[in-house]
Amino acid sequence: MANCAICNKTKNWGNKLSIARSHVSRRSSRTFSPNLRTVKAEIDGEVKRIHVCAKCLRSGKVKRA
Repeated sequence: MANCAICNKTKNWGNKLSIARSHVSRRSSRTFSPNLRTVKAEIDGEVKRIHVCAKCLRSGKVKRA
């Protein structure tokens, strides 16, 4: 899986809880993937395709080409 080229955000791991959400609930592991977008961005004066998370796009850290 790719990661964000700007903030280096990658997969995170956590627990998937059952509906009851009590301490006796069964828990299994799951992954939280970042919301990555493939974008043509201007980097060092040339246009490249990079993977960028939606948060970096929204905050303006990337200039689209």
